[in-house]
Amino acid sequence: MTQAVRNIGVIAHIDAGKTTLSERMLFYTRKIHRMGEVHDGTATMDYLPEEQERGITITSACTTCEWNGTTVNIIDTPGHVDFTIEVERSLRVLDGAVGVFCAVGGVEPQSETVWRQSEHFGVPKLAFVNKMDRIGADFSAVLKSMQTRLGANPLPVVIPVGAAETFQGVIDLVTLERLDFDESDQGQTWTRSPLTEADAELAAPWREQMLERLAENDDTFLEQYLGGEYTETDIRSAIRRATLARRVTPVLSGSALKNTGVQPLLDAVIAYLPAPADLPPVTAHNPEDGTDGTIPCDPALPFTGLVFKVMMDGGRKLALVRLYAGTLKEGDPCRNVTRRADERISRLYRLHADRREQVDAAKAGDIVAVIGLRSARTGDTVGAPGSKLLLESIEAYQPVISLAIEPRNADEGKALDEALDRFSLEDPTLTVAIDEGSGHRIVSGMGELHLDVILERIRREYGIAPRVGQPQVIRRETPKRTASATGIFDRELGKETHIGEVTLSIAPRERGSGNQIRFAIDTAILPAAFVDAVRQGVENALQSDPVTGYPLQDADVEITAMPRRDGSTVAGYHMAAGIALRSALEAAQVTTLEPLMFVEISAPEANLGPAISLFGTRGGKVENILDHAGLKLVQGLAPLSKLFGFSTDLRSATQGRAGLMMRFERFDVI
Repeated sequence: MTQAVRNIGVIAHIDAGKTTLSERMLFYTRKIHRMGEVHDGTATMDYLPEEQERGITITSACTTCEWNGTTVNIIDTPGHVDFTIEVERSLRVLDGAVGVFCAVGGVEPQSETVWRQSEHFGVPKLAFVNKMDRIGADFSAVLKSMQTRLGANPLPVVIPVGAAETFQGVIDLVTLERLDFDESDQGQTWTRSPLTEADAELAAPWREQMLERLAENDDTFLEQYLGGEYTETDIRSAIRRATLARRVTPVLSGSALKNTGVQPLLDAVIAYLPAPADLPPVTAHNPEDGTDGTIPCDPALPFTGLVFKVMMDGGRKLALVRLYAGTLKEGDPCRNVTRRADERISRLYRLHADRREQVDAAKAGDIVAVIGLRSARTGDTVGAPGSKLLLESIEAYQPVISLAIEPRNADEGKALDEALDRFSLEDPTLTVAIDEGSGHRIVSGMGELHLDVILERIRREYGIAPRVGQPQVIRRETPKRTASATGIFDRELGKETHIGEVTLSIAPRERGSGNQIRFAIDTAILPAAFVDAVRQGVENALQSDPVTGYPLQDADVEITAMPRRDGSTVAGYHMAAGIALRSALEAAQVTTLEPLMFVEISAPEANLGPAISLFGTRGGKVENILDHAGLKLVQGLAPLSKLFGFSTDLRSATQGRAGLMMRFERFDVI
């Protein structure tokens, strides 16, 4: 039954305690019998050696557990900005999420990023204010920052008793009970007890605030509240309705490391987050007739699923699939609608981090790993044989930094190519190209840490140590002005003459708006193959400036003529379109764009001057200076090309007291 399933993700800023929380959830659901710790490198969900050594999550890990008769599929996502794709593709297939916030740091920069991503996909959320035992913990301040920085409407349902050294437990505002957790058995034993007089005094204003906010956001409960007649069940039902409608975010509190407050969070996941059938049917598009449709979450319908991650395991491709409709069994034929390829399911598995458990079948709402989808890539739609409907794919991220890699000998070259093929298949943000002049492999990614982890995995998993060049920033170009040109192609290729003629204009668009290809002619009177060839020729030419090799962006290309001549061919039009675009670019001239990074530096006031001074020497422009959790936050923009090694220099300049967060903002003129 889809009602007995929850697909949730754990999302947050780096070091907010996501993996520690996930570890406790697995322990209390009896999925594991011993809790690992991130700082010891023993966390179940951080199974890569690179994750264990660095104490961070790099790849999203999936697992399945049960709580009170409900199956919970959990995806623990990374918090570091270099691995944003892992969060993006996880949120794309999840029904709900738990946002984890540090009680000291509150809403941090990457918290904002992942929260925005979850809002983009319309994911209902709970919030867990973690680390209430830490010095400087402030539950109310976190709620306020959720409102101001995230635009959220927090609804506290479990509040802490005390903070830092006085943190003792939590109070359930729905039942008006105190919850205590026994440290002697790692919090497995927890008790509910009536509130003491002091607890009741603490809870009263919070309880009234919860009821008022709930009444403001749920009409059914408003009538009950004004009439003074409501039960605990009425309150829970109202919280669930308001959460599913994304009008409120229930907030709980505790300390995962101290084993406090995790079981109430599991209860809240079941009570307030949606089952797959609670959500609206997913939309799908039929590219053959241009129509859109919806697919309800029904196991009786033909199978439809989305591949949200691909991994290589012992030379076999393992595709992680979210089933939106239908039932899938071992041996079933299926179709990769995106690739137009017919496949057959060999094996189905439920994942537990790096381990897996074979299952016979999966139904709508399930998340499973599949062997047999040989053509699958991240974002592909798979369905029953003959299926034509495409689900919304997963947004592609453009890399901003590249490295030249060179093998030390021919044998190493073969292993290096095998490694790069595998990692680029698993990670859509990693691209690999061959430099024709030098023969070097050019590996591009989302940041220094991203590429550093890839190199580390190549050395560890393939036993090779290729030579590595200095990191290089990936630049883009955009046209300066409007220009037109005509491209004519008339040449013999092989034994056939190909002819084509295309006239087009190119103009700059608003920054960040992307490329646009338009036809100012009636394409209905032309063969569709000719029109497609011109579009493809323009798209190919936009991928690389003929002089610099940089991709072009924010260009408006309008095809104004493509006259038919005797002997016109598809290849002729394709080549003519590329010639026309390159000629138009020469006339329009181009501006080089560099990746700009949003930078946030957190430092004590005594170290603020050196931090700002160093930021200025790296081309940084300060936009905001804020107060946050006793620190000063410096926010600004700086070109990525000048930020290599910045984190090391910042630590030196501030005696190691400053923190740093960077994320890609946009390509722009420096």
